[in-house]
Amino acid sequence: MFGSGSSCGLPVLLTDVYCKTLLVLNKPRYIACLHYLWGKTMGKKRVCIVGSGNWGSAIAKIIGKNVRDRSELFEETVMMYMYEELVNGRKLTEIVNTEHENVKYLPGIKLPDNIVAVPDVVEASKDADILIFVIPHQFVKTTCRSMAGKIKKDAVAVSLIKGFDQTPEVGIQLISTVIHDMLNIDCAVLMGANLAHEVAEEQFCETTIGAATEEEGNLIKEVFETPYFRCSVVTDAQTVEMCGALKNVVAIGAGIVDGLKMGDNTKAAVIRLGLMEMVAFGEMFIPGCTRETFFESCGVADLVATCHGGRNRMLGEAVVQSEKTLKELEKEILHGQSFQGPLVAREIYSMLELKNLTERFPLFTAIHQICKREMDPRDFIECLRNHPEHL
Repeated sequence: MFGSGSSCGLPVLLTDVYCKTLLVLNKPRYIACLHYLWGKTMGKKRVCIVGSGNWGSAIAKIIGKNVRDRSELFEETVMMYMYEELVNGRKLTEIVNTEHENVKYLPGIKLPDNIVAVPDVVEASKDADILIFVIPHQFVKTTCRSMAGKIKKDAVAVSLIKGFDQTPEVGIQLISTVIHDMLNIDCAVLMGANLAHEVAEEQFCETTIGAATEEEGNLIKEVFETPYFRCSVVTDAQTVEMCGALKNVVAIGAGIVDGLKMGDNTKAAVIRLGLMEMVAFGEMFIPGCTRETFFESCGVADLVATCHGGRNRMLGEAVVQSEKTLKELEKEILHGQSFQGPLVAREIYSMLELKNLTERFPLFTAIHQICKREMDPRDFIECLRNHPEHL
């Protein structure tokens, strides 16, 4: 992905151990190693964040500090594409750029002053070497369509988006595939047990980078890792991304259990059965899927965190306790942002129905039907009781 050959006397195959040794013994050569693997000139890299909601703003706090701390590698200014909105009569971009706080989606958290909010995605991204995508998955295609042909040809993308794309022609596609196909650039992923407000408060957590090679993943790690945000690297990138999407569906199930006033034992059953369906889905539909990946932060850790504290858990609980529509609940709970779980549930249900596999995945199926108000949430426990894993 990042070129071949040798430079500065470095061998063609640079291992992680070799690079870390350089870091300890000779930091300038380590930096040269990183730039060599990026396959570009020795110039600093410019980062752009495409998205600025709750999670986008939390990750902007990390990136803004890291590019300053690693000034040998990165340009200091980070452009952040922000959909323009009015908050108390003021443009949100103006508030972010003057007060350095996303008062609508991440209130109370100060962003570094080198994060610059830009309402035009082309203007924000045109000079970037590294594009960090963190927008709702339903907006990926329209955003990429605006960017196509207007970004650097050798840019690299990293998707933090937890969802799938679906079209009648292709069926379900990973978001990284959509970004790659539409922009003709390589796309890695970052997924993990990363509840945005906890990350923004600098509470310790882990995350998983899925990349084509370990070397590529370690380069991306330089953008994100901090003492409180620890990154591991795996090359099973498609499974990493799939976990990030499917755990939101399971989290709705955990919320349904909460809404039914069931206890921790029942929620634990939802988590276990949900994980089993995630593994089965991966092994059935993701080429090269390995079970080891499910034990990374992107897998079981993210699933547990989301089932106890994520927004999709909140949705599941609200669906039981309220007769409101999903749109009404989004407005009430998320102030206009989107629940990703119901969209993913709909997409995978369509795929499972097409392949006559709904009975093999009863938890995913029931959660979709409950979100559509086609199934009484009180019947969810019966679904768990009769799950194929018990037969």
